Amino acid sequence: MHLLRQILLLQQQQKSIRDITRSLGLARNTVRGYLRMLPDPATLSLPQLSDQQLDELVQSRPPAPSPGAPLPILQQRFAQIDRELTRPGVTRYSLWLDYKTEHPDGYQYTQFCHYYQLWSQRQQTSMHMEHKAGDKLFVDFAGKRLSLVDQITGEIRPVEFFVAVLGCSQLTYAQVVATQRKEDFITALQNALHYFGGVPAAIVPDNLKAAVIRSDRYEPQINETLADFALHYQTTILPARSGKPRDKALVEGAVNILYRRIYAPLRNEVFHRLDDLNAAIRPLLDAHNQMRFQNRGHSRQSQFEERERMHLMGLPNTAYLIKHYAGSRVQKNGHVLLSEDKHYYSVPYRYIGQWVRLIYTASSVEVYCQHQRIATHQRLQGQYRYSTLKEHLPPAHQWVSDWNPETFVRRADRIGPQTRQAVEAILTSRAHPEQAYKSCQGVLSLEKKVGRERLERACQRALCYQSVSYKVIRSIIERGLDALSDASPVSSVPTHENIRGASAYQ
Repeated sequence: MHLLRQILLLQQQQKSIRDITRSLGLARNTVRGYLRMLPDPATLSLPQLSDQQLDELVQSRPPAPSPGAPLPILQQRFAQIDRELTRPGVTRYSLWLDYKTEHPDGYQYTQFCHYYQLWSQRQQTSMHMEHKAGDKLFVDFAGKRLSLVDQITGEIRPVEFFVAVLGCSQLTYAQVVATQRKEDFITALQNALHYFGGVPAAIVPDNLKAAVIRSDRYEPQINETLADFALHYQTTILPARSGKPRDKALVEGAVNILYRRIYAPLRNEVFHRLDDLNAAIRPLLDAHNQMRFQNRGHSRQSQFEERERMHLMGLPNTAYLIKHYAGSRVQKNGHVLLSEDKHYYSVPYRYIGQWVRLIYTASSVEVYCQHQRIATHQRLQGQYRYSTLKEHLPPAHQWVSDWNPETFVRRADRIGPQTRQAVEAILTSRAHPEQAYKSCQGVLSLEKKVGRERLERACQRALCYQSVSYKVIRSIIERGLDALSDASPVSSVPTHENIRGASAYQ
């Protein structure tokens, strides 16, 4: 406005354009352009015109277009052109042909593209964002991947490059993981939080499946495992808009920088394991964080220590265990199937027939029914095997579940030594101990009928007969043979002169 006032003042003093250009050091065409944009300078009162009023005068009289220029007609088509370009097979050239068909005197293809490009750039505006300390962590996977080489086969296997950047200080964390699946993604995200030593208020991921199940402009559906991770660390997941990389421009820029500062130094090295590659990345990452910004006196690391570290929330006492979710119906035997391991786990018998939810980690399995935990087990890997807790079984089944050789021997020992020997003899007389459980239970049940002393004597006599079973012991008690003082077996062979003794066979 100051320069424009000087031009108008000299014009009112009847100075020629040559004198004005010589006085102000401007080109003649520049002075002519300014004068063409304004009314007659003689009609203007410069002291009474404010800068705003002078600007309105300039804006109200745009420079006259060149003769025959069809720019306004073309500008009216730009919005439609922009929509048409999103359709399959539509190109700028085909749209230009349509334009030339309607306006044969219009612009040629080069000018057509030039003016459309100018219009498109004005539509794609961006806004500078001021990031608060400790507010957001931006995460993403790099588009270009690093690779490992199999030591045996020589096969080259690509691996994913994970990057996380704090918004305020731009402190960066990076590592490689095998895949972009939720297990690897959450592990890398957890490592980033521990690298920073704190938790931001929000985490901004991309719309990958490990973070977002279904993308939506207003209410995206967060992956259940990631939501549980955020709850554990008391933070929030704010997914970027689909197809809008500017929502996480910091991490996009960091990826491009790390291509030069990590990818390039490692381009000629060969790695066989993820741990070795991550070990090589760490010193390069630290050097990147300690490098000073251009034209600034601080680095990412110093900016983090001075401005952001104290605003991060503290880490929880325990690290997050990745949880998996599954559903199952309780079977009639009181067990549910964890299909991933093909292993069965018991639940209280009153939940038979109900649908339950299994939440399991690498070491434990929890079973929930209507948001209430009803069972907890140690996770086992044996296929088609059962993990059963005695308290989950019905009372009758609990009694049977206690049957084992040690239990019967222990119960018999409380009665007496003869009963214990009889039970041990019954257990060893069968090919499999379980075949003798009911016989042992029958012998022990005789204590309630006849008492401990009679059972002890009956077992002693059965041991002398060397024929120990439930039927033998019960027969001894029923016939009263346990009351005899001599526990040795009674000979049933009578004495007769026609019966030879053992001496006849010597």
